Amino acid sequence: MAFEDDGDDERVRGFAGRLEVIEKPTGRRSWPDALKARIVRESFAAGVTVSEVARRHRISPQHLTLWRRAAREGQLQLSFDGATDGGHGFVPVAVVEGGELPGRHADEHISVEVDGVVLRLPAATVAARIAEIVLALGARR
Repeated sequence: MAFEDDGDDERVRGFAGRLEVIEKPTGRRSWPDALKARIVRESFAAGVTVSEVARRHRISPQHLTLWRRAAREGQLQLSFDGATDGGHGFVPVAVVEGGELPGRHADEHISVEVDGVVLRLPAATVAARIAEIVLALGARR
């Protein structure tokens, strides 16, 4: 490419203005589990897409999809206390009146219904796991 020399060494004709290069992160980054969990919970929210959450956090959608799968399989623990991320952290519960609470039996279960899907879990299921399942069922819309 040839430049015209008009005697002014500080200016080059044809230069359109400032050029800014924005680089993506390079190399491997280490993500704390708490941050992964927060990003995954954000991706499960109603009305958002994996792509937009991934773009906002500067990761690939495939990477976020792997984290979501790990959360569904129990390999990434999602905490549900509202104090950590400013969220509400509550799951709606319906209480049905009908007498005294029975003692624990081996065949007891918990029924969870989300958007028409009924899931029966063992009564000994940890509350955090139940919340994870409810969140995953709600996100599958």
